[in-house]
Amino acid sequence: MDTGEDKRTRIPFKERPEWADVKPVPQDDGPSPVVPIAYTEDFSETMDYFRAIYVADERSTRALQLTAETIQLNPGNYTVWQFRRVVLEALGVDLHEELKFVDRIAGENTKNYQIWHHRRWLAEKLGAEAVTNELEFTKKIFSQDAKNYHAWSHRQWVLQALGGWENELAYCQQLLEDDIYNNSAWNQRYFVVTRSPLLGGLAAMRELEVNYTVQALRASPENESPWRYLRGLYKNDTQSLVEDSQVAAVLLDVLTSKNNHVHALSLLLDLLCHGFEPREELKSAVDVLTPQSCSPDLPLAKRICSILEHADPVRINYWNWRKSTIPVQSAKCQNTDRLADLSMQDDL
Repeated sequence: MDTGEDKRTRIPFKERPEWADVKPVPQDDGPSPVVPIAYTEDFSETMDYFRAIYVADERSTRALQLTAETIQLNPGNYTVWQFRRVVLEALGVDLHEELKFVDRIAGENTKNYQIWHHRRWLAEKLGAEAVTNELEFTKKIFSQDAKNYHAWSHRQWVLQALGGWENELAYCQQLLEDDIYNNSAWNQRYFVVTRSPLLGGLAAMRELEVNYTVQALRASPENESPWRYLRGLYKNDTQSLVEDSQVAAVLLDVLTSKNNHVHALSLLLDLLCHGFEPREELKSAVDVLTPQSCSPDLPLAKRICSILEHADPVRINYWNWRKSTIPVQSAKCQNTDRLADLSMQDDL
């Protein structure tokens, strides 16, 4: 199957003998178009011929070739992609060959919705045999753009619809070894831990994942992603987060170091809102960070807000508001649903 124009000089359709029987259908912009689009001559002619075969519902080899040429001129035309699928099914074309065509088009259009939709359609048709190819294709995309939403969405769909979970956690591990700040990899890791039928679910994986996350936090406490991931590991089980000694230990380590303290303080504040009783060492660490202008008689939660007002000035109004929600005589916060709201999301 010829899936596209080669590098020779393009021959107009009107000069191609195989198209002599087709009357092109021009675009109808009405009698007085306000802002007519200055299409190129090649584009206008190609679309005129496409409209002709589309109106005629012609499902032929030349129609398939025409859709390829039309897509190369405008890969975002969803009508052309839809008609191409109709023709592919009518002709019974080898879909492995169609994947090669999509690979060529996708290389320069990695954020095109229509291409990813077409690729999913192909994978659905091919079934389990498409798993390896699709996972490898998304890896190729991530090597160019680690945060490509379309590729991550496609990869997650493949895993859930067709399988391929066996090595996915190891793949996330490798991505995070390459870049511990890769938020998409953290999201994918959470997706795998919570969705993979091979791992037993969040409860079964929690201890191992907390160990992994705590190591990442000690290595880069300024990195927000593992802090979010840690919250997500206790989704719908805040009490276990409050009671986990590893969490208290990593908070102490970070708050007594010279590193960025914002995310650690934010988590500590939320834990206090849920009944956490910090040990004296942790209270002392907060005391060291507390500004001199702050009264030592204030509840611990209020003093943490004061620290954050200085350490995180971009959100000074937010921390000031958080402070206002804390009763003067109590460290207990009022916004008790905050941990659930800020836990790791299931999707990208």
